[in-house]
Amino acid sequence: MAEIDEKRPRWREWLNDLFPPELDAEHLGFQDLLREAAARELLNSDALNIIYGALQVADMRARDIMIPRSQMASVNVDARLEEFLPFVIEQKHSRFPVIGDDLDDVKGILHAKDILPWTLEDDWDDFDIKDIIRTASVVPESKRLNDLLQEFRSTRNHMAIVIDEYGHVSGVVTIEDVLEQIVGDIEDEHDIDDDSFIKELDERSFTVKGITTIEDFNEYFDTHFDAEQFDTIGGIVAKEFGYLPKREETVVVEGFVFKVLNADSRRIRLLHLTCPRS
Repeated sequence: MAEIDEKRPRWREWLNDLFPPELDAEHLGFQDLLREAAARELLNSDALNIIYGALQVADMRARDIMIPRSQMASVNVDARLEEFLPFVIEQKHSRFPVIGDDLDDVKGILHAKDILPWTLEDDWDDFDIKDIIRTASVVPESKRLNDLLQEFRSTRNHMAIVIDEYGHVSGVVTIEDVLEQIVGDIEDEHDIDDDSFIKELDERSFTVKGITTIEDFNEYFDTHFDAEQFDTIGGIVAKEFGYLPKREETVVVEGFVFKVLNADSRRIRLLHLTCPRS
């Protein structure tokens, strides 16, 4: 049996097989090398997107993907079970920050599954949320996503509280938020249904999925956005910004105020829309 050269990393053999010498890796940037490999059908588009996402994660920080403070769904530490249970059911999240006097006073994290046994009890008088909350993981806004992902793995936490340089809570970030930067959208049973691209909040306010087609948007709001240059409303909004915006950024397009609620490194996912007054 031939001896295995332990000094030669196996990943080098894999790279040599994946990228033949004629690609001239010394004169190509790594991303150009990946594009060339994709063009030669050595990588499919899904694999290429995941590799790009993994590369971008090292350059992104918690502030870039966090759910901002204004959108945090939290539970008060003094609330009784019958007071916050309807809220937990309505929000359909698996974890909730538990706060004291305000959002800067985070007491811990509530796992929705931990209140299930109590829902089977007839008497909730003995319930105390402090008995079941778990220690909150706290990270700075500047935390790199690759380090955050490693921390999530090592601590087995799926949610972290994000704080600014003054110690104030800026928002929350979840392991799903990080993974979506690598693999794209992770849809689950609680995401907006495909047939609910536009959801009315009140007379002038709506949430709109970024992938809503221009035709559907125009039909719903009786507008006349150009459907030839872009296919989706997210594309038009991104064009107005001139770059891929981050959460909480706002732009006005023909009197409509678009606020980014959710976006990743590839596209705008969810928008808050305020219509002009009639």
